[in-house]
Amino acid sequence: MQTATAKTTKRQDKISTRDLHLYYGETEALKGINIDIAENTVTALIGPSGCGKSTFLRSLNRMNDLIPNARITGQVLVDDVDIYKPNVDLPDLRRRVGMVFQRPNPFPKSIYENIAYGPRRQGMRNRSRLNDIVERSLQRAALWDEVKDRLRMSALELSGGQQQRLCIARALAVEPDVLLMDEPASALDPISTAKIEDLITELVNDVTIVIVTHNMQQAGRVSDYTAFFLSGELIEYDRTDRVFEKPKDPRTEDYITGRFG
Repeated sequence: MQTATAKTTKRQDKISTRDLHLYYGETEALKGINIDIAENTVTALIGPSGCGKSTFLRSLNRMNDLIPNARITGQVLVDDVDIYKPNVDLPDLRRRVGMVFQRPNPFPKSIYENIAYGPRRQGMRNRSRLNDIVERSLQRAALWDEVKDRLRMSALELSGGQQQRLCIARALAVEPDVLLMDEPASALDPISTAKIEDLITELVNDVTIVIVTHNMQQAGRVSDYTAFFLSGELIEYDRTDRVFEKPKDPRTEDYITGRFG
């Protein structure tokens, strides 16, 4: 089976999947996905509801392990290491491959404690170092200037857009290599959405980002590559401009132009 590799002159693949199948009981949710995702790029996963894009995203840091009847065959490689091997350290994997969910999920703790949580779990006890990590993470998430005088305030008092950026900062605090984003702006107002999109374009210099989105304009604005999923299959994968302007598969064109989905 041919592997989907978006063409570029010089690239280092961060994530690859090989004949990836995922089942929920007897239902096949992913059907032989082969893809190579380049380091320090933004890849948008698009497709109608139920097409497998979020399932695929969760497979990249084994979040589907939490679903009792889910099972996979094939490989998911991160830095050429199969993350489904029995000896893989799951906490370390999920540190390196962080995730931001559709709805903000801050802990019922202070802003400071939300960010310090991950480093503390890794054994960080030095207060000065923790302070630096909290400040740097909030700066990287474009939130520091808004909350620097309120770090002891409950994170639940922040606006929805601020909570989502806090969750991004919390993921960044443990220095991930990859950031998975499952429709991170779908519940936000246009101003907050713009801030998240600006943040994505800045973060890609340091991390590899894979984002699920239903918003075609958003995919066009933030992504370098786009993968179109349909009924559990990867239909098309290429540079975003090529997918949107000259799709190879008529089903891709039909979806992008709004004929279905």
